[in-house]
Amino acid sequence: MLNSVNPTNLQIINTYPQMLTSDVSEIINLTNSAFEEWRETSFSQRSKLMTNAAEVLRLKKEECSRLMTLEMGKPIAQSRAEVDKCAWVCEFYAENAEKFLTDELISTDASKSFVTFQPLGIVLAVMPWNFPLWQVFRFAAPGLMAGNAGILKHASNVSGCGLAIEEVFREAGFPKNLFRTILVPSSQMEEVIRNEKIKAVTLTGSVPAGKAVAKTAGSVLKKTVMELGGSDPYVILEDADLEMAADTCVIARLINGGQSCIAAKRFIVVEKVYDEFEKLFVENMKSKKMGDPFDESNYIGPQASVPLRDELHQQIEKSIEFGAKLLLGGNIPEMAGAWYPPTVLSNVKKGMPAYDEELFGPVAALIKAKDEEEAIQIANDSIFGLGASVFTRDLKRGELIAKEKIQAGCCFVNAFVKSDPRLPFGGIKESGYGRELSSFGIREFVNIKTVFVK
Repeated sequence: MLNSVNPTNLQIINTYPQMLTSDVSEIINLTNSAFEEWRETSFSQRSKLMTNAAEVLRLKKEECSRLMTLEMGKPIAQSRAEVDKCAWVCEFYAENAEKFLTDELISTDASKSFVTFQPLGIVLAVMPWNFPLWQVFRFAAPGLMAGNAGILKHASNVSGCGLAIEEVFREAGFPKNLFRTILVPSSQMEEVIRNEKIKAVTLTGSVPAGKAVAKTAGSVLKKTVMELGGSDPYVILEDADLEMAADTCVIARLINGGQSCIAAKRFIVVEKVYDEFEKLFVENMKSKKMGDPFDESNYIGPQASVPLRDELHQQIEKSIEFGAKLLLGGNIPEMAGAWYPPTVLSNVKKGMPAYDEELFGPVAALIKAKDEEEAIQIANDSIFGLGASVFTRDLKRGELIAKEKIQAGCCFVNAFVKSDPRLPFGGIKESGYGRELSSFGIREFVNIKTVFVK
């Protein structure tokens, strides 16, 4: 059985029967049959249904938002914003997929030669709990618009969200079996990946999970896209607007309770403005209220589970043992639920978990740098390379650093990192490979085929 547990009070919300191997095989067969018909549909047909999906999401916004907040503890206002973003990505690809996948004529010695983009088949998505709807729709909207089918293996603690997404596509008018959710544990995924009707795999999650899935998919030569962990550096230079920077950095650290691959995690501040920034940052973090995620006056809900909260706390304790200084928080509240308060560490150095590892929760690591050069060196001194930000009043300086000097899949200037349907999203190093969103994302899971007519 798969249990959904409310992290606010640790009560079981719902229990879902685990699917048998035979059940999963039947779903894959049905989805493949749906794909064979779907691939022949026109972009206008697909667009109409994807636009319907956006409308269904907006009609069911409160229902979906409440379910997300119950299953993983996201503040309800953030849940509503997530549903809106999912509707946006559906509309974006409904409007742009045909343009992104239009045949491209190439001048050669042929009478006609061109590149065409053909669907692959079933794309298996292995998705995490932290953005239960968004992570799925950012793969599903482009995937279905490209003519593919989708099978979702969601994190077990958000099984309700997985089934709700399947229902959204069904209510929008998509073929019944074109997008399905399978309720299975991670231990069953190798067999699913190896199924000959699964043509590609996309995963958002931890580095170990990504490596395991990539190894299996690679052994049977199936295309993968991996969006893995991150320890995003935010570089604050001496000419930054410190009040704006501190405010933006706190938002970036605490979105989704800090449980985001692209949340700000390491704050690297040049020593000339370090003390002032630290004061502003700590005061801002201290003002953010933790409590019932259905109470809109609260900024932070619980962590997604007690084991995840406890793992985070161990990272904090070990960093303090190695010399980090605790400026705020750092304690487990004596209350039921997976709670952890906004926490700030200073004097963070290489060799500490707060420097070397991903802190998946509302914990900020402040790092002092001598100057810009050292700040950039520290920013790049990581196994991760997902997102990054730099704060400076000199926009040309910031653009140069973002473009040329910081190693990441995306780098923002005077803003916090966020995904946007119009822009490609993904990382380098152990943050993964491949891209989602924009024209680049929809082309990840198609056959980029050359046609040459003599």
